[in-house]
Amino acid sequence: MGRGKFKGKPTGRRQFSNPEEIIAGTSTRPRSFKKEEAEVKEEEEESEEESEEESGEESEKRKGTQSVIEVENPNSVKPTNVKAKNADTGKTTELSRREREEIEKQRAHERYMRLQEQGKTEQARKDLERLALIRQQRAEAAKKREEEKAAKEQKKAEARK
Repeated sequence: MGRGKFKGKPTGRRQFSNPEEIIAGTSTRPRSFKKEEAEVKEEEEESEEESEEESGEESEKRKGTQSVIEVENPNSVKPTNVKAKNADTGKTTELSRREREEIEKQRAHERYMRLQEQGKTEQARKDLERLALIRQQRAEAAKKREEEKAAKEQKKAEARK
């Protein structure tokens, strides 16, 4: 009785096919990957020869699955370098949605601040009313202090006499 992680006896046996079975095609093994790969290479070579006849541009050999898969990733954007002499100076670039919204937000804020300075907004009116009230209270307080000061001086003057 075996203890631990591993079993004492191998559970699955490997089956090897004989050369006779391979030739007869009665083997339980699937077709060899090498045979399929050779067929694919032959097809590629034929198609490459045809495409080379049509266009002699593509002569580089690709590795791995790149030769099988011809689909290009739409997410990978290849940078295009534009030389200064080829650049179009008259062309204006379109702004993205976020950039447009940011510019609109800045303009709205500037417009609001201009109106605020001129006293045309509701909040500016409230602030001006509050400011006028405070100025009035301060003026009354200053007048009261002046009167108290004058009264004290008058009392001192009377006390000296």
